[in-house]
Parts: sequence; C-alpha cells; structure tokens
Amino acid sequence: MGVPTVQYLSDQLLISPGYLSDMLRSLIGKNTKQYIHEKLIEKAKERLTNTKLTISEITYELGFEHPQSFSKLFKIKTGMSC
Repeated sequence: MGVPTVQYLSDQLLISPGYLSDMLRSLIGKNTKQYIHEKLIEKAKERLTNTKLTISEITYELGFEHPQSFSKLFKIKTGMSC
C-alpha cells in the first residue's frame, strides 16, 4: 500500500488535505506530513525495540519501498542512524 499520504488520510476522513493540515497545525502545531512522519518514526522505534525484525522488514512493513528512504527519514527526524 505504501507510506500513508496526506491525500489518503484526507480521503479517509472525507475532508480536504488543506483542511486536515490546518486542523492538525492548530491542534498539535504540525502539518499532516509532519504528523505522518512522526507516527512512522514512533512505530519504527517500537518495532526496533520490541521485535527481532530487521530494519528492512520494518521498512517494508511501514510501507516504504526502499530501506534507504526510511533510513534517510529516520536520520533526519531522530538524528540517529538505524
């Protein structure tokens, strides 16, 4: 299915992508893309800590096509390599 997109989430909620981002920004101070990335990193950290899955397995489980894409996002968001 791939990494969730802003469009996918807004379609699921039956609201526009702009409205979704505006709502999230006013509630939590982040736009939808930032929120998605935050949740992906949280889930990855949990999986890395609590399972014996490899980084590649976790990467694909989270919807990334390439482990390098996930590793880059993880490094940007956490300042750590995975």
